[in-house]
Amino acid sequence: MKTITASEANRNFSRMLRAVTHGESYTIVSRGRPVASIRPAGDETAYRKQAKSALLERINSQPVTGDRKWTREELYE
Repeated sequence: MKTITASEANRNFSRMLRAVTHGESYTIVSRGRPVASIRPAGDETAYRKQAKSALLERINSQPVTGDRKWTREELYE
């Protein structure tokens, strides 16, 4: 995914759309902060699966902390 400024996106919008039709994705930043993403339509499912996979991998790699001496029933009392 490429990162471009809002002013670059405005000046090169047609060129950017052509690149998106060929599978390119863009993150648009304004004042250094991401404000939008442009990617091929229908790419949402693959993007969400990738994001979910990355999140689960990160969660599973972290050590367990805290005391786990409670039961499920105790949680709902």
